[in-house]
Amino acid sequence: MSGPINTIPIQQFIQQVRAAELSQQKEIKLDMKSAKMLSFCLAELSSKMLQDYDELIKKLESGTGQTITVTMDGGSLSKF
Repeated sequence: MSGPINTIPIQQFIQQVRAAELSQQKEIKLDMKSAKMLSFCLAELSSKMLQDYDELIKKLESGTGQTITVTMDGGSLSKF
């Protein structure tokens, strides 16, 4: 998977839900094409998140070999 993920189906679904809520509808309906696009988009996002999560875990497990040292000297106060 390369390149940006097309999130337009999610945005359209959110807009449809908002419009239904504002008009106090009790349900919304999706045609099969919209449902398939939304399903594909959500699957693609889930896959990308899992891939990113796996990469992050590998990086954390391998470590960077860097040591971070924090020194506190008390600082000073100054009047403005």
